[in-house]
Amino acid sequence: MLVQRTAALCGTLKGASLSKAILPVNCRCGFVLQTASYNPKRLWLNLRDPYIPDKESDKTPEWQKTSRYDRKLFGRYGSASGIPPASLWPSSEELEKIIAEEKEWHPPLEVMLKKIEARQQEETEKRLAKEKLIAANMAKMPKMVEDWRREKREAKQKLKEEKERKAKLLAEAQERFGYKVDPRSPKFLEMVAEIEKEEKKKRKLLKRRQKEAQAAAPPAAQP
Repeated sequence: MLVQRTAALCGTLKGASLSKAILPVNCRCGFVLQTASYNPKRLWLNLRDPYIPDKESDKTPEWQKTSRYDRKLFGRYGSASGIPPASLWPSSEELEKIIAEEKEWHPPLEVMLKKIEARQQEETEKRLAKEKLIAANMAKMPKMVEDWRREKREAKQKLKEEKERKAKLLAEAQERFGYKVDPRSPKFLEMVAEIEKEEKKKRKLLKRRQKEAQAAAPPAAQP
């Protein structure tokens, strides 16, 4: 019994492997046969009694009264539509519009070449202007770097002087009040305002003395 079950299982596996090997071929053949046997539904046209809308009737939709719909009817029914072929040609206005659209969207080769040449010329001019600007900026680069370094040195020197001035003011405040003062305290701010006021007076007095000295100096002898 064990041998029979083993043989049956082997047969089942063999059949499954054969079906897997044959299945793609059968599927491909079935797809080819299905494609070859495809028969689209025919478009039945009633040529004996076609539907021709009455343009004089108010019940007829406006889109069925247009020349575009007349062309569609003539293309479907031909002479049975009762539409004269001469009426299907575009009018003078429509023809001018078609010609204008043709010139706009499909210009002649000479016009296209001129446009390409003009565009290339414009791109060349833009490139040359950009290169000229880059060259000018590169020529200014050493001076710009020097100015930047000078400004950096000046800012550093100014910060150093400000720190020294603050330390000097704190030392003067400690000497005046006998203890360390918070630089944000009203006493310290009042002291700084007084010192600045005194310095302003000194500068003003020095400037006036310089003017008096210049006025009292004898004029230079002319040759």
